[in-house]
Amino acid sequence: MAAKASGNAASAYTINLENFSKRLQALYSHWSKYKDDLWGGSNVLAVATPPPSEDLRYLKSSALNIWLIGYEFPDTVMVFTKKEIHFLCSQKKVSLLDVVKKTAKDAVKVQVVMHVKGKNNDGASLIEEIFRAVRSEYDTPVIGHIAKEAPEGNFLEMWDEKLKSANFQLADVTNGFSDLFAVKDTAEVTNIKKAAYLTSSVMKHFVVPKLEKTIDEEKKVTHFSLMDETEKVILEPAKIKVKLKADNVDICYPPIFQSGGVFDLKPSASSNDDSLFYDSMSVIICAIGSRYNSYCSNVARTFLIDANSVQSKAYEVLLKAHEAAIGALKPGNKASDAYLAAMSVVESEAPEFAPNLTRSAGTGIGLEFRESSLVLNGKNERILKTGMVFNVSLGLQNVQTEMKDPKTEKFSVLLADTVIVGETSPEVVTSTSSKAVKDVAYSFNEGEEEEEVEELSKVNAALPNAAKATLRSVNHEVSKEELRRQHQAALARQKNEETARRLAGRGAEGSNNGLSRPSGDLVAYKNVNDLPQPRDLMIQVDQKHEAVLLPVYGKMVPFHIATVKSVTSQQDTNRTCYIRIIFSVPGAPFSQHDQNLQKFHDSIYVKEVSFRSKDPRHISEIVQAIKTLRRQVASRESEKAERATLVTQEKLQLSGAKFKPIRLSDLWIRPVFGGRGRKLSGTLEAHSNGFRYSTSRSDERVDIMFANVKHAFFQPAEKEMITLVHFHLHNHIMVGNKKTKDVQFYVEVMDVVQTIGGGKRSAYDPDEIEEEQRERDRKNKISMDFQNFVNRVNDLWGQPQFKSFDLEFDQPLRELGFHGVPHKSSAFIVPTSSCLVELIETPFVVITLAEIEIVNLERVGLGQKNFDMTIVFKDFKRDVMRIDSIPQSSLDGIKEWLDTTDLKYYESRLNLNWRQILKTITDDPKQFIDDGGWEFLNLEASDSDSDHSQESDQGYEPSDAQSESVSEDDDEDSESLVESEDDEEDESVDGSEEDEGKTWEELEREASNADKEKGNESDSEEERKRRKMKTFGKSRPPERRPGGGGSLAKKARFR
Repeated sequence: MAAKASGNAASAYTINLENFSKRLQALYSHWSKYKDDLWGGSNVLAVATPPPSEDLRYLKSSALNIWLIGYEFPDTVMVFTKKEIHFLCSQKKVSLLDVVKKTAKDAVKVQVVMHVKGKNNDGASLIEEIFRAVRSEYDTPVIGHIAKEAPEGNFLEMWDEKLKSANFQLADVTNGFSDLFAVKDTAEVTNIKKAAYLTSSVMKHFVVPKLEKTIDEEKKVTHFSLMDETEKVILEPAKIKVKLKADNVDICYPPIFQSGGVFDLKPSASSNDDSLFYDSMSVIICAIGSRYNSYCSNVARTFLIDANSVQSKAYEVLLKAHEAAIGALKPGNKASDAYLAAMSVVESEAPEFAPNLTRSAGTGIGLEFRESSLVLNGKNERILKTGMVFNVSLGLQNVQTEMKDPKTEKFSVLLADTVIVGETSPEVVTSTSSKAVKDVAYSFNEGEEEEEVEELSKVNAALPNAAKATLRSVNHEVSKEELRRQHQAALARQKNEETARRLAGRGAEGSNNGLSRPSGDLVAYKNVNDLPQPRDLMIQVDQKHEAVLLPVYGKMVPFHIATVKSVTSQQDTNRTCYIRIIFSVPGAPFSQHDQNLQKFHDSIYVKEVSFRSKDPRHISEIVQAIKTLRRQVASRESEKAERATLVTQEKLQLSGAKFKPIRLSDLWIRPVFGGRGRKLSGTLEAHSNGFRYSTSRSDERVDIMFANVKHAFFQPAEKEMITLVHFHLHNHIMVGNKKTKDVQFYVEVMDVVQTIGGGKRSAYDPDEIEEEQRERDRKNKISMDFQNFVNRVNDLWGQPQFKSFDLEFDQPLRELGFHGVPHKSSAFIVPTSSCLVELIETPFVVITLAEIEIVNLERVGLGQKNFDMTIVFKDFKRDVMRIDSIPQSSLDGIKEWLDTTDLKYYESRLNLNWRQILKTITDDPKQFIDDGGWEFLNLEASDSDSDHSQESDQGYEPSDAQSESVSEDDDEDSESLVESEDDEEDESVDGSEEDEGKTWEELEREASNADKEKGNESDSEEERKRRKMKTFGKSRPPERRPGGGGSLAKKARFR
């Protein structure tokens, strides 16, 4: 509830009476509870606010004004007693404060007394009037005041002089106000979050791009000019598309930029007039603080340019220490725990940096930028509480290097974030601005080094052999291949250690295979009266009750369609037709696990029935009707079972009228919705906690929660016909009647046009030029629309409530892409920063790099044009992913990419039987580790060790056939942009029905064979061979190993 001030003078201001009431109660309650501990035993509080100033300053008196009333009241004296509150100020302020009288009376039962100071009145008589009121209430009053705030201006100097000469006992109440302001309420936290969002957005969307552009273009700019430009952006948030009113925004301090070896990590530091120094091995520190409704936030980042090993190590250690300090900010911990946690990390990781660590890990922050009673040093015993807010600022000051350049011989690193102490864990509200090493470490000399190597090679080519040898001896640089080999060796050791730890901690894991699908009781008719009227004892199919009625001994007996296993028909030479129906019964081979069969396992079942008819047309219709009904029921039950396995998602919270959803229109979806009607485009909207895609049909709607998004991709059309956004999910969702983990929304950037006439048009044909221009404009517009949508969603995901999801749209890096066959057709596979993806052809490929154990490059080095890539996942129960037929020309690029992403790869000359290998590992992980882990794949080691090469070759069998293993994400229905596979399910069900049951010829053949066996007890060798072949079907029987008898292949062995 906000109340407007009376009178025209203060009509622009309103006081939030609800906040005033709540905080006035908090003040009196805290004062009463901690009177002797924090308030110096005072029974009167006197707070004087100085006149306005252009300087940035943080005063307890001003903080009290803003906290209690919502505005700063300069040249004002407030005196609090147990019965009265006195305000001594000008007439305008009194007019504004009149509205709080009733609220104060209701909240804490005190009387508000106004003392109006006129323009020509020095206020002396009014001060004496307040003193008389205090003496009338207390015989020996103890007046609490803020001792460290020096009086400013004539009025406050006179107030201070009279207060000290009035024979009152004075007490300093600074600690009381500090403790009162330490725990923030909901409204205060909201203001701090808005300030933090502005601060981190300025760092991310202005400072970082500005520095990158300056360094890339080698511009000369001063620290002061950077400070000035950054300050203007803070004061005008609209410049970086932050929707906060400029009137409510201010800076906490002038932005700080430091480089060139001169660093000051104190909050009072300032930007000098030196030029930004960004040569090799330079360090740039930037700190920004902004305020929203007078509440402060702060962020500081360090940027490394071509860092050396000392600088990299210093930053990595500081990053760990900073995270440790933040992690210690939990309710019940001491303030000192944060600094001690940071110090512990530095002393254990890099003790040589301990003397350079700053003496504190930050301070409390709120209405004041630096709350002195909440300093995070090693001595502060204050207990942390939920709602406290800290500026966690940690740095290493003046670290010495071996460089002789004065601008690089010393460097400092600094990190700062605004952190709220939550109920269970701290919340970093400035996390939008990344501090990860990959985002702050820049390398600008790679191109120059390559150019130098090229120039040197040219010189070598032009010189005689002796000169070449001399230059080679001078150039001690290691080749790129050698560096990669060394890095891969280190990765191999690291990977084997990780695998050993994971396998040791896994233990026995139960298999979830063979779980039966639950189903309800099969009831076709609940009542005899529901049976349809018989028609001449003919077979009937009741679509409504999902039943087949068969004539048995003159009665129509119903069978639920779910009990029918298969149905076939046959016609003999006499035009007599036979129909054979086989039912599911317990104990039959390959029978489905059905609870109904288990429930009545003691009952007598009908296994099959056969009928003869002279009407082939009727038999054909009945067979088709039974198959159709069975297919429909099976499809429905399958969808029901898939839905039953879905993880329950939270409900989508639609954006209200105040915040319109982020919208992208005219999109198509993959996988497509079911149904045979005309496909419709739809709209994708980003709401409060997720996306919603919908078309004009009410039943075509998909909700994707932000919490369920594992990866998000944006791929503009370059050499493809579509621009798309793609979401790879943690848990499956249903799109129509399809269960999927991948959902894609796309637009075709070009219309499919067929030229009538077929004649080749001139390159200068104005119509063709105009048509091409239209296509380019359409493509650019679509890309811009998608880019704007992605940027706005990224900004939404950057808000504090979504930080734990770690979401951001990733864009495929086409220059690193390669062609291969992940499934059945060739596709262009592209890496992103966190995945390996193929998003054009279906089924989609989305492989998370963090889930990869190793990569094996197979069929390498045999002079072939192509090779294969096998990806082994950390979850050994998951099948490997194969990408076949990759051109040999892509080998070096793939190796380089794998190496730079810290993925260990091996090379082999043959395809390996990975199912058998993974089974061997999971069966005996200890033996796997003892035999050297993954080093059995090391081609170089196996080549150099001839004694073991033969044994190793016998351990594995090359797999000629394409691997049948596909990850769970790839089991979706495959479909192209122009083809629909709505009939695919029909074909698969029909095919499965034709394979079930035995034909009449097979039954007759088995009967005759049985008769023969009765007459001849001993099978001949040829008969045993024939039966053996029948058992194996079309596959070959197991081959005998030479000299090894008839045993099967041995288990894979590891060296």
